[in-house]
Amino acid sequence: MGFREWVSDKLVTVDAIYGLILYAALIAAVSDEESHPVEVLLVSVLSLVIFWGAHVYAGTIVNHVGKTPLHSAIWKAMRHSSGMLWAAILPSVPLVLGAFHLIADDDAVDYALLIVTVQLGVLGYIALKNRGTGMAARIFGAIGCALFGSLIIALNAAVH
Repeated sequence: MGFREWVSDKLVTVDAIYGLILYAALIAAVSDEESHPVEVLLVSVLSLVIFWGAHVYAGTIVNHVGKTPLHSAIWKAMRHSSGMLWAAILPSVPLVLGAFHLIADDDAVDYALLIVTVQLGVLGYIALKNRGTGMAARIFGAIGCALFGSLIIALNAAVH
């Protein structure tokens, strides 16, 4: 499997996009004027892993039907939900850099949220490309995906 196929298989999925929006909302909700990137990173990652665990649990219940062994159901649910975790890697990089004081604390959170916005746009572009959509529609669709994802993140952060 090449890189493009891996990206489509792991990141252009409902689980990955949901995980990415959830992770960004967690980052936005946890960060404030006094928070350090380490705190934001730890709380956000741990919360995402908890949500991922709930997702795996739900997937295991759904997959454990008939004569499917429990371990097979768990493994299938983990593979299916893995995009939630993969999608959080890039936005975590600025938080790690901020933790080591390589970039300013406020910038670390801003860059993480910017990366999420770009990532949502790229994933939207790839999804539309996979559908065979023309270039103009892909570009406008990518912008729409990024903006709508940012709106969801902002609404979630405002509620929390």
